[in-house]
Amino acid sequence: MSITAPDADLGIAWDITLDDAPVALSTEHDLVAVAGAEGTTGILDTATGAPVATVELPGGALHAALSPDARHLVATGPTGYALWRREDGSTTVRESGSWSSAARWADAERFAVASGRRALVLDTAGEELWATEPAASTVTDLAWMRGGRRLAVAAYGAVRCHERHQAAPVRTYPYIGSHLALAVAPTDRWICSGNQDASIHIWRTRDGSELTMSGYPEKVSRLAFDDSGCWLAADGAPDVTVWDFRGKGPAGTAPRSLRCHETVTALAWRPGPDGHLATGGHDGTIALWRATAGRPETRLRPARILDGDAAVTALAWAGPQLLVSAYRDGRVRAHHLPSRTAL
Repeated sequence: MSITAPDADLGIAWDITLDDAPVALSTEHDLVAVAGAEGTTGILDTATGAPVATVELPGGALHAALSPDARHLVATGPTGYALWRREDGSTTVRESGSWSSAARWADAERFAVASGRRALVLDTAGEELWATEPAASTVTDLAWMRGGRRLAVAAYGAVRCHERHQAAPVRTYPYIGSHLALAVAPTDRWICSGNQDASIHIWRTRDGSELTMSGYPEKVSRLAFDDSGCWLAADGAPDVTVWDFRGKGPAGTAPRSLRCHETVTALAWRPGPDGHLATGGHDGTIALWRATAGRPETRLRPARILDGDAAVTALAWAGPQLLVSAYRDGRVRAHHLPSRTAL
C-alpha cells in the first residue's frame, strides 16, 4: 500500500493505492471503508487516508457498510459476511456458504445482511435477532424503512416488506423479473427496483399502485434517491437518467439525461438538497452535475470533470465537501470540492 501526498491544484485531499481491486465504498464520520474483490476491506481515516484496520473475508467481498456511528463494519461476499468492531479491533467471520450481496444498518445497534434466499437481522455482537422466510431466489438487495422498523427485501418476483421479528412479509410488491438494485425514498413514499430486464419498476407504498419505466438499453443495476426523496438517478444506458418524484411522481414525464461516460460504473448524490450528483465511468472520468437543473427531456452537461487513470468502481461522499472515489487499479482518492451550493 502506498499513499501519495495531496495535490492542492487538483483539490486532492489524499490518494492511496491498495493491494486489492476496490468494488465498494462506505463512509461514516471519520472512517472510509473500501471493499476489495479478493476479500480485503481496508478501513481508512477520512481526513488523511491513513489505514486504521483491515478486515479479511474469505472468498471475496461484494459490499461494505459502516454503522451510522462508525463503531462497526459489515463486509459481505459470495461465501458469507464479516463483522468488525472498532472498540477492540476484533472481526467475526461467518462463512455460511450463502451468497451475501449486501448489508444495511437499521441504526447503530442492528443491521440486516442478505444471506442466500433470506435476510438476517443481527446485533453488533453478531447474534441473530430474526430472519425472513426464504424468498423464491437469492436476495439481491435490502433497504430499511420507517426509521429502521420495516425491512424491504428484493429477490426474484417481488419486493417483500417485513416487520421486526416477523419471518413472513407484511406487504408484498410483485414484479415478475430479477431485481438488481433497490431504492426507497427517504420519505418512504416510493419503492423502486432496477431490473435485469432493463427497466425500473416503481411502487407507491401507500396503495401499492405501480409503474414501469422500460426501454433502457442495458440492465439497471444502480439506483439512488437524493436526500429530499424527490429525485431518482439510475444507470442502464450511457446517459444517467434523473426522474422527478415531486408531486404525483414520474408517471407521464420524461427524465433529465446526463451523458458523459460510455459506460456508467458508479453514481452518488451529494448530501443536501441542492441536486448535485457525482457519476463515474469505465473510462476513468468522474463527472459532477447539477442534476436537477433544466426541464424534463433536458440533456445536461457536467459542471466539472475529474480525470482518473483507471475505471471508476465506486463513489461515496464523506460529508458535502469530500468525494471519495475508487478505481479498478487499486487507487482510492479523496477530492476536496467547493461549498455545498457550488461545484
